[in-house]
Amino acid sequence: MAAYGRPSLRDLFDESPTPHIAHPPRTHHRDFYVATDGSFRGDSGGLGVVIETRDGEGVARLALDQSVPDNNVAEYRALHLGLDVLAERTPPDARVGVLIDHDQLASNVNAAVLDACRPTATSPHRLVVPPATTHHWRGIRARINGFGEIRAARIASGDNPAHPLANTPDEYAHVNDSPARCVRPEPLSSGDRSVPPPSRSDRGASD
Repeated sequence: MAAYGRPSLRDLFDESPTPHIAHPPRTHHRDFYVATDGSFRGDSGGLGVVIETRDGEGVARLALDQSVPDNNVAEYRALHLGLDVLAERTPPDARVGVLIDHDQLASNVNAAVLDACRPTATSPHRLVVPPATTHHWRGIRARINGFGEIRAARIASGDNPAHPLANTPDEYAHVNDSPARCVRPEPLSSGDRSVPPPSRSDRGASD
């Protein structure tokens, strides 16, 4: 379960904005949540990943010291890594909530999700993808299409549990030694299927 006194990824996701996509009534029925962050410190960088089930049970934590050319690459590479790890440990029909503190990346993820739902229509969204991140963006889009459903929430750096893992990866290197886990969330209870609060009403998507 999630550590006492610290919000679970599910709680953070439900209370954060999701660019381009309004929260539907079943938002809090994600199966898995992944928080990622990337850091750039001039001569080096770091990647942080935290994955939990909707019950708050930990699936994976990673803190990697990586050489990156800039902060954008670090952020995109971190999400690429997080989605790769998640895909290896979850069923293909999993409903996924992503938490990131990079505004443009969160916007791009949700725009790509919406565009995938109408591949023959002209996209109303303008994707702004930094040139150096193109390889990782292709990997992210491939993973987006591989899950049953996915959307990204934008959170503050101070609330991102992956932030310390990315910024001080040496201090958290021990989390990388944890054995790989494939954890399934508990089945939804009748309480989980109850009517959500007004803030989670089924509104239309907007920019």
